[in-house]
Amino acid sequence: MSERELLATKNEYENARARYEMLTDNFNVSGQVVSSPSSGYIKQLYVRNGQYVEAGQPVISVSKNSTLLLKADIQQKYASISDKIVSANIRTPDDNRTYTLEQLNGKVLAYGRNTNSDNYMIPVSLQIDNTGALIPGGFVEIFLKTETNNMALVVPNNALLEEQGNFFVFVQVTPELFEKREVKVGSTDGLNSEIIGGLNRNERIVSKGAIMVKLAQSSGVLDPHAGHVH
Repeated sequence: MSERELLATKNEYENARARYEMLTDNFNVSGQVVSSPSSGYIKQLYVRNGQYVEAGQPVISVSKNSTLLLKADIQQKYASISDKIVSANIRTPDDNRTYTLEQLNGKVLAYGRNTNSDNYMIPVSLQIDNTGALIPGGFVEIFLKTETNNMALVVPNNALLEEQGNFFVFVQVTPELFEKREVKVGSTDGLNSEIIGGLNRNERIVSKGAIMVKLAQSSGVLDPHAGHVH
């Protein structure tokens, strides 16, 4: 046998052995096994059962969902302050929980300098770590926070009670006496709300358990203007 024939035969043998090893590693009595080099779940399947594929052709898309990209659209009137966005609060509609951007190890990635062609809004992109409460393609409520030098009086949203579109807080008059007072509410970041009228900065209010004071008032157990904070 010449050296040329020997090399050709050896090459055929190596190719046959590679195909054999590929079949023994990826096929069994149940069919072919396709493994992904990264862990996660199958997000999208690009081929059908029985379809032929070529080398390098995408078969499936695997996602981990460990990091998510949030996209918010803001009105054009806020274009002048879009570069001052430094943080955000994210509220999930299903359980009504509010997360800060810092809790989700997030950051502001970018803001648009032109409007979208479909809705004429300015896009803002945020990146967060997924804690399991969010899914790709879902909707959340985002409160964007900007830097400002203006001072404001704010109270926790848990301190606000709403009745027929009006907002009230319980103000401490004495250690055992609380006054139900109507306040004017301004903007909110999902956790705290600005008070633009009805409350002074040095007054103490019920920040936790306000609904219990209201229930005690409605039951007639306590004086209509009194209540205990627990």
